[in-house]
Amino acid sequence: MKNYFLILGLLLFFSCNEKKINSESKPLEVKDGISVAYANGFSIKKYKTYTLLTVNNPWQNSDKSFRYILYKKKEDLPNNLEADGFIQVPIKKVVVTSTTHIPSLEMLEVEKSLVGFPNLSYISSPKTRQLIKLNNIIELGKNEAINTETLLELQPNVVIGFGVSGSNPALEKVKNLGIQVVYNGDWIENSPLAKAEWIKFFSVFYGKEKQADSIFKTIERDYNQAKDLALQATLKPAVISGALYKDVWYAPAGNSWGAQFLADANANYIFKETKGTGSLQLSLESILDKGKKAQFWIGPGYAKNLIELQKSHPVYAQFDAFKTKKVYGFTNKTGETGGVLYYELGPNRPDLILKDLIKILHPELLPDYTLFFFNKFE
Repeated sequence: MKNYFLILGLLLFFSCNEKKINSESKPLEVKDGISVAYANGFSIKKYKTYTLLTVNNPWQNSDKSFRYILYKKKEDLPNNLEADGFIQVPIKKVVVTSTTHIPSLEMLEVEKSLVGFPNLSYISSPKTRQLIKLNNIIELGKNEAINTETLLELQPNVVIGFGVSGSNPALEKVKNLGIQVVYNGDWIENSPLAKAEWIKFFSVFYGKEKQADSIFKTIERDYNQAKDLALQATLKPAVISGALYKDVWYAPAGNSWGAQFLADANANYIFKETKGTGSLQLSLESILDKGKKAQFWIGPGYAKNLIELQKSHPVYAQFDAFKTKKVYGFTNKTGETGGVLYYELGPNRPDLILKDLIKILHPELLPDYTLFFFNKFE
């Protein structure tokens, strides 16, 4: 499991047939619907008596879309609507399955609706951890094998799930128990702002669309201001990223989430020209050839300092960034039970990640800023 999260972490940094509404009697769309500017994985359309939430391709290489009808009064729905789920809103109880879902609930001030979660120890947020201590959020076992007996006792209105492939037996079992499952594909998005925009996805379950839009606009503004600031830097330092796992170096591909951050921070990422949105799998020789003289090393796996890093593989000491102590990681910032804050909050706050990177690479541009996610290895 630890190895799985190592690879997932590197990917994060760097890295049924469609059912349709009968078009002959489809109500007119309300003009003041919710705009989705960056995210490709979902759309929201407002109608007079319901909201249509569409989730597109929620896992890699997926060609499926899921449609969910959200309504306040069932009697107001047209008789011939077809969808993958019908959900009465605002919901009162929810189960989510990824720590990346937690910040959206907190920012929308609906974290008290969370009643269950698999692997509670991964949650870092102090606010949600306090609810766990009060026994308001119940342990549901492992994500791939949710304790369905406990889930039934909780009777959530919705389970927000994610899939890494088209087959998810745990979620299928939950659906067979009569509990509504809604897929979330925020982790598929490649743009930092696209991931953050998924707060709008959560907002429709609570009637908090305006609040979500306001929160996202602030994040978007701060991100773009930081991006513009980075362009003022006179130097563009070379950067390597990633780490070795079983003699394979995993690093962000050129079109990935992590590579976009480095580009927006005005860095010269050594593999920026590569294709793909996930993780590169590289030989040590290729990294030494292109990255040995890079000035900075960002995101070196699970090590917490230079000593741990060198113990994990002695070759690391050959890199200039190691020699000059310009190695920065994000695994030191953890919750009280060991969950890594970056994995949980990072996708929701790309503005803070970008400011961190600008502070690391161009400290003169943010002289009074304190690193939020990252820390310098000693």
